[in-house]
Amino acid sequence: MGTQLVECVVPARALLGECPLWSDLEDRLYWVDIVGRTIHRYDPATGVDEQRPVPGRPGSIALTAEPGRLLVAIEHRLAFFDWADGSCDPWIPVEPDGTGNRLNDGRCDRAGRFWVGSMFDPTTAGRSTGMLHRVSSTGDVVTVRTGIGVANGLAFSPDGSTMYFADTHRETVWAYDYDVAAGEALNERQFLDFGGLPGQPDGACIDEDGGYWIACVYGWAVIRVTHNGVVDRRIDLPVEKPTMPAFGGPAMATLYITSIGEGGSRPLAPGQPDAGGLFAIEPGLRGLVEPRFGRSA
Repeated sequence: MGTQLVECVVPARALLGECPLWSDLEDRLYWVDIVGRTIHRYDPATGVDEQRPVPGRPGSIALTAEPGRLLVAIEHRLAFFDWADGSCDPWIPVEPDGTGNRLNDGRCDRAGRFWVGSMFDPTTAGRSTGMLHRVSSTGDVVTVRTGIGVANGLAFSPDGSTMYFADTHRETVWAYDYDVAAGEALNERQFLDFGGLPGQPDGACIDEDGGYWIACVYGWAVIRVTHNGVVDRRIDLPVEKPTMPAFGGPAMATLYITSIGEGGSRPLAPGQPDAGGLFAIEPGLRGLVEPRFGRSA
């Protein structure tokens, strides 16, 4: 599937676009510019993309029960962000400050727990001090994994029984049996080896059939992987550094894709006027509304 089917719906030239997230209560797509320290909200009905500043680098976001109120992983802690007034209220620390790590990819499981990983910034340092954490609605933080290069690729199968996780530096995606009741990821196994695939694994999402869509950062593409690890779709993109796909739109039938502009750790290749933009395509499949974090205040 070629680039002619992909539309740049917001030529935002974000420094480091990430974490698109569809809010079904608002019919809006939220997404972040990590390096630009902003949260965006895009209305596909009007084509208007608004943005609000935040006091730090927002690695990922999650929905809450209240429209316009988001859980934000910002620097080393979690906060609650209100779109209406732009306030960003600190909640809990997840990792110590001053280590060089920042929170990155995050996703709620089907029970409303927030899983969030971290990374050392800049990635060119090649350090593996990142961690993976599980956060409950009461603010309890459990560190599940350490020694991570860049935490990415978090997603859950439609029934919640499989969890996916990637380390960009190790170019690997793992799958786990997931106990939704207990919040435990068990039986780790390699799901996808990026050797021979374009680029490296970045953010991901799931469609209603259980297909795992993952951005191939540095690889000019997004791919779909079946539940048994077979790559069956590839969407070529007009940008080298796509970061994360997410389904959205009123019918959950549009695949939105964020990308990196001038804020990445590696220079941009020439000839990418839309780098840092938000892209959209109709892939012929539907996605799932993301679970909301189990705490709204």
